[in-house]
Amino acid sequence: MKTPGIPGRAAVRVALSAVLLVLIAGAAAAQEARDPHAVQPERPTVATHAYTVAPGFLEIEAGVEYDRYADRSKGGVAPVVFKLGLAPRLQLDLDVSALRPPGGTTVGVGDLAVALKWRLADGAPVLGDFAVIPSLKLPTAPTASGLGTGTTDVGLVLVSSRQLGSVEMDLNLGYTHRSGPDGFAPRDATLWTASFGGPVSGGLGWTAELYGYPATSGPAGAASIVALLGGPTLLARPSLAFDAGVIVPLTGPQPRAVYIGCVYNVGRLWGARTPNR
Repeated sequence: MKTPGIPGRAAVRVALSAVLLVLIAGAAAAQEARDPHAVQPERPTVATHAYTVAPGFLEIEAGVEYDRYADRSKGGVAPVVFKLGLAPRLQLDLDVSALRPPGGTTVGVGDLAVALKWRLADGAPVLGDFAVIPSLKLPTAPTASGLGTGTTDVGLVLVSSRQLGSVEMDLNLGYTHRSGPDGFAPRDATLWTASFGGPVSGGLGWTAELYGYPATSGPAGAASIVALLGGPTLLARPSLAFDAGVIVPLTGPQPRAVYIGCVYNVGRLWGARTPNR
């Protein structure tokens, strides 16, 4: 004898729909709680955080790094990243850099890379705010001058972010696989990072990071790298931040470096307008 009410399968569908609506509402509330005009700097650290630019908004990161290697050769990089919010939990990154390879005199544009940051969870018990970042690097730069690797790179980074009082902690684990000619870059590479940052006074803050690139094999293989990065940050206004600092190698062929850069939230490119804050 059947009991009155919703059949079993229908009840499951209703329950799943209710859970989905709760998750969507929670995601929207979390996004709305953040000022969409406020910068969310991912530089200067090697790590990134789990948060995304608001839908329809554009944010630009740019900087300059000067490198000095153990053999006294010099190099440098000037990265530029365009970050575009596609949805409340989804961000598109377009990454291009001007490079001066170590020991060379040529300055040119390196390979082009694109990535999607997808925030999967907010405040999860173990992972905290959690995101995944699949990426693709294309061999758009010449290899003869050292500006490009000649390889197509597919990568994935796992990101966990959480607040520890006034300090934000970002943990990253990354993997990259490359296809193309050997000799310019290893076929497989991994990355780990532990980044921390917080306020000092007013708009003045700090950032510090320990990161590593485990050893790789093959014709372009290299010893493992572990390095420290750190320096001050300055929030000049909600939509504009500056950073500067140093990179100090602990092990491996990481060069000593100094850097300076900025992050600017350009504003909304499409969608309903919101008052400036």
